[in-house]
Amino acid sequence: MAARDLQERIKKLILDRRLPSGAPLPTEPELMVFLGASRNSVREALKALQAMGIVEIRHGFGTYVGPMSLAPMVEGLAFRTVVGHYRGEDSLLQLLELREAVESGLAARLAGRLPERDLVELDALVRQMEREAAEGVGLAATDRAFHATLYRGLDNALLSEVLEAFWDAFHRVRAGLATGPQDPEVTCRQHREILDAVRSGDAKRAERAIRDHFDNVRTRLSTTTPHDPHTRPNERV
Repeated sequence: MAARDLQERIKKLILDRRLPSGAPLPTEPELMVFLGASRNSVREALKALQAMGIVEIRHGFGTYVGPMSLAPMVEGLAFRTVVGHYRGEDSLLQLLELREAVESGLAARLAGRLPERDLVELDALVRQMEREAAEGVGLAATDRAFHATLYRGLDNALLSEVLEAFWDAFHRVRAGLATGPQDPEVTCRQHREILDAVRSGDAKRAERAIRDHFDNVRTRLSTTTPHDPHTRPNERV
């Protein structure tokens, strides 16, 4: 039986038995009987599924349903992007455009729909960002918290995870590149405009605010050069 077929049958077993993350899978001998496959074939199928986050092999304990995270997607997306960049392709800008397309559409949907508690939290984050900018502190953590809080109102766990995957991949690649200087005052002003636009209920304004923010990032990325891979800049978008 082909390796892909074994993987699909193990995935079907997880589905058919409604096994949640962390649930134990049948033992290796049981899987050999169930699948009608050799020990080596079963092990190879499990290793492949582990690389996808679908199963987790705990040596000495057994095999369990994995966390089903998007970590493999982040790894693949980041590697593909950096390889493309070093080939002279605009892969980082392409990834930025993907993020922009998703976030601009979501911002329009959020306009006028965020609960007051989220608006208060976003306002506090922008004020924190303004203090950090005045003190010369990196805006990375606050910037990321702002975007996570902004889209939390959609109450869509998968969407949040995908956006986090895009964010991780983008900044993992960008950490190895030298980009144009970030103006913290501009970054703060643009996040304030995003918040005001969403609060106002004006969908077009909200979408425009997101696009203006990404245009600023695109300008800085347009002159990227290879950078020391061990250097991790503090700025984010």
